[in-house]
Amino acid sequence: MTSPDDPDGTANHGLRTPLEGLQAPSWDDTIPIAAPLRLIAPTVENAWVDYNGHMSESCYLLVFGDQSDAFFRLIGIDEAYRAAGHSLFTVQTMIFNLAEAHLGDRLDLSLQLLDADNKRLHIFHAMHNAVSGELLATGEQMLVHVDMAAGKSSAMPAELQRRVAAIRAAHSALPAPPQAGSTIAIRRG
Repeated sequence: MTSPDDPDGTANHGLRTPLEGLQAPSWDDTIPIAAPLRLIAPTVENAWVDYNGHMSESCYLLVFGDQSDAFFRLIGIDEAYRAAGHSLFTVQTMIFNLAEAHLGDRLDLSLQLLDADNKRLHIFHAMHNAVSGELLATGEQMLVHVDMAAGKSSAMPAELQRRVAAIRAAHSALPAPPQAGSTIAIRRG
């Protein structure tokens, strides 16, 4: 994206995501898993603000995507993992825009792992204003583990499944978010 502060869109030094190039941290079974996870806390940038004076709808997905990337690194998916031929792909996303975020607003994001099996992860993002606590947006995603050479879904390696299971266990006591599992429809009557 470009902005008056960054006319050629290169402020991130040519990186596609803020975490690109960072190696996944070592997994440590002795560290308690937060429920929900809090992985990033961005501030609304000028390039994210649209002609209505608030964060553009596409930027909600951008921020949720950056948090997903942080989650991937937490469980062990980084550039080295992808270079070895596997990744997670998003196959479905639902975003609820509930309130406006404005330039300079600090955002408090959380991620809850709602469910998982050997190939899929069902995650839920919540975005709050870090000062007021107001819920601004939620994002729900279904992710699938992919063998990129074969071009199809594949089971996650056992170590990745173990890490996901540990997070799922830590999140199992959290209530289901009210927006989770919603569909889009015009309800009549």
